[in-house]
Amino acid sequence: MAGNWKRRRGIGGEKKKLLAGGLSVIVLVLAVFGAGKTGLPSAAAAQEERTVSGANAYAALSSCAALWFPTWIESVDGGEREAKQDGADGLTRFLADRLMEGMFWYRAAERGEDVGRTKPDPAYAHYKKKQEQAKEYSRLADALSASQVLSDSDKGSVLEPERQGAASAGSSDLSAVSPSPAIGTTAGRNLLERAGLPVTGKTYLAEQLADYDYVMKHFYTVHPTAAAGRDMIQAETFLDRDFSLKQETDSGMPQILIYHSHSQEEFADYHAGNREATIVGAGEYLAQLLEEKGYQVIHDTSVYDLRDGKLDRNKAYSYALEGVEKILKENPSIEVVLDLHRDGVDSKTRLVQEVNGKPTAQIMFFNGTSQTPDGPISYLENPNREDNLAFSFQMKLCADAFYPGYARNIYLKGLRYNLHLRPRSALVEAGAQTNTYEEVKNAMEPLAELLDTVLGDGG
Repeated sequence: MAGNWKRRRGIGGEKKKLLAGGLSVIVLVLAVFGAGKTGLPSAAAAQEERTVSGANAYAALSSCAALWFPTWIESVDGGEREAKQDGADGLTRFLADRLMEGMFWYRAAERGEDVGRTKPDPAYAHYKKKQEQAKEYSRLADALSASQVLSDSDKGSVLEPERQGAASAGSSDLSAVSPSPAIGTTAGRNLLERAGLPVTGKTYLAEQLADYDYVMKHFYTVHPTAAAGRDMIQAETFLDRDFSLKQETDSGMPQILIYHSHSQEEFADYHAGNREATIVGAGEYLAQLLEEKGYQVIHDTSVYDLRDGKLDRNKAYSYALEGVEKILKENPSIEVVLDLHRDGVDSKTRLVQEVNGKPTAQIMFFNGTSQTPDGPISYLENPNREDNLAFSFQMKLCADAFYPGYARNIYLKGLRYNLHLRPRSALVEAGAQTNTYEEVKNAMEPLAELLDTVLGDGG
């Protein structure tokens, strides 16, 4: 057996040498001949470029020549070595010249010089775009680094209004502004007060919530697929929305629908004897808590992410859309639609916070923007997007006040996620696969309080 192992290793070594040489040849051929012959520079310009970068290219190509012909370069002596080295040097110089001719166009184009190319190179255009983005990022970073609102040294003063008085006199940043009600709008004027819960966490100044950069930093995480510009994220407008409902204890007309696009999401302690430990089990408990508060709730336990016994989460939102639209058609009185999920995180991540003395899974509100940085997604229109954003924003604001650390930043992604079905639609991620079912059940209690705070009429 030992002999076989050694033989396999020896064969592998030869293959590695051949592979390395082959890859080097392919890279050089593509680099040299892919550059093309059109638009070659003048002799003076080419010489200038060769003076700047020819030495580096020559060294690299010499290394390649040594790799291609190791015995040719290394196994000769005296004059024969010199002759063959000269031959390798000649090949290297030829390749370097050709490579520099192709590279010159990029350098000349960057200086704005016309070198005879009739068609712009898309690769260069892409490079320039990324370069401009990098410059803009650096400019913003430099500008914001001096901002009191965004600086690390001011983490405390921007969160608790009662600490604003400690700011140095004469400061012109937001910490020097006299506190004014952060919830002093039509819908949210008494949002915190009517909840009847002690404020133990963050509260915000109206001036802070009027600052787009501040809001983005403290409330949102934006996926690269999503657009989240100043025209979309307007906290003051979000607070103007009134989402209050009338409890329908006597009429029996359903008001709230809870469903699960991904019903097969399980928690850490799920097993054959504990099949309740799924997101559907958590949804059942949330429905119970809301009913105890006087709301009429439908809990849809349909399976949308399994087809023919196979997990299919890619199409789950399409399947869920069909099912939920049918329920809404049969129950037009429903005004609130909640898609309850659990997140997927690294196996070492634990999303747990102590709330009301209990180990509680953190939650995350999730919004689809129906828009990417390139523009709106026409086939995923959402006339309720602003209301959806306002609904999650109000709940996140209340969560920060009543249950510090309980709600993660609102996550924005570019698609729609069926949030267009109602103005009061929300997708909520409760914990993750690393949480226990008890932690997630505990998370339903503050979530029910937040929903009641935003949906309640204070009566």
